[in-house]
Amino acid sequence: MSQFTLPVPKRRKPSLTPMIDVVFLLLVFFMLASRFGADQVLPLPLGGGGSYAGQPRLVDILPDGFRLNGVACDATVLVAQLQGLLTDPSQTIVLRADDRIDTQRVVNVSRILRRAGFTSLVLME
Repeated sequence: MSQFTLPVPKRRKPSLTPMIDVVFLLLVFFMLASRFGADQVLPLPLGGGGSYAGQPRLVDILPDGFRLNGVACDATVLVAQLQGLLTDPSQTIVLRADDRIDTQRVVNVSRILRRAGFTSLVLME
């Protein structure tokens, strides 16, 4: 009987080329899928820092409307009532967003108030 020994094959090192190809393909995909645009800045100070004087002006932003100092109203009435409360359009108006609304609604309300001439809006959490 003769003994045959099979040669042991040399272990090959794994090639890193396919992994590098996949990484570069992912990099290209995410670069092309990303949006490179200028974000808009909304000048709303959080928490306020200035002095507050005069009548209360708390606007609660709700999913289906607004409350001004606890009284329900819609957008047109809100602007008219705020104009009656303020002696100067630069006086501070406090905005408080409900937890159920999205950020875009807060942005839309602040735009409405800025178009009406109110310049000092403060967003409370």
